[in-house]
Amino acid sequence: MKIKDSEILIIPGLHNASPFHWQSRWAEKMSTARRVEQDDWDKPDREAWVSRLVEAVSAAKKPAILVAHSVGVLTVAHAAPQLDKSKIAGAFLVGASDWEREALEERFPGHGFAPVPRIPLGFPALMLASSNDETCTLEKAEAWARDWGARFGDAGEAGHFTEESGHGPWPEGLMAFAKFTQSL
Repeated sequence: MKIKDSEILIIPGLHNASPFHWQSRWAEKMSTARRVEQDDWDKPDREAWVSRLVEAVSAAKKPAILVAHSVGVLTVAHAAPQLDKSKIAGAFLVGASDWEREALEERFPGHGFAPVPRIPLGFPALMLASSNDETCTLEKAEAWARDWGARFGDAGEAGHFTEESGHGPWPEGLMAFAKFTQSL
């Protein structure tokens, strides 16, 4: 599938994606990309975030490719049972954050992202994870990918795939995304 023949739905994580983050940079370069906006980027709420994603997929005029990062990945996993699968071409999932950690329940009481669903997404997906991501172990990300029916890619020591870990423009990620879209 060609990017121009799809609607790219950007699903950022906590605090949104800064203008220097790879998701924002990609959105600027892809004419069919748009961000799935949230009312409160600083206080993730599963119900609200899932609802916005379901609305965005429903409104898509072309096959949607979901591009999620961090807790945005968990938003996709929680939304999957409610999404119109006929409108989704695939999902590119990067740097899932583990919201099953007790510290996040203390910091964001009632966020609702735990437990993480362990059922197939129902559409093609690629999950990229890092061996030194402080927000989720590689083993947990790989287990989620397996449960979701997603292909898994170990990106090595890539941190949390943010501008702080050197993933502003992230050309390697863009190449992986292009290869993924061609497989759809």
